[in-house]
Amino acid sequence: MSVTRGSGPTPPVGSYAVDITTGEVGRVMGHEGPYVQLRPVGGGREWDCDPADVRAATAQERLRAATSYENARSRGEVP
Repeated sequence: MSVTRGSGPTPPVGSYAVDITTGEVGRVMGHEGPYVQLRPVGGGREWDCDPADVRAATAQERLRAATSYENARSRGEVP
């Protein structure tokens, strides 16, 4: 699988995005210095991404991330 670096505008704060280096979906929390800050779906610790490695999440990616979180929560794996 090849990774295509993002070339479009950085997703706005409050939207959902994919860190293409990890495949993780997160909510855009801000832009700090040269980085985009993402927070995992369902909450947790933010991480910094190079803006070139971030792209907008599709509806399917956002739903998949939310479903994965809710399943893990129902199994008691996350608070």
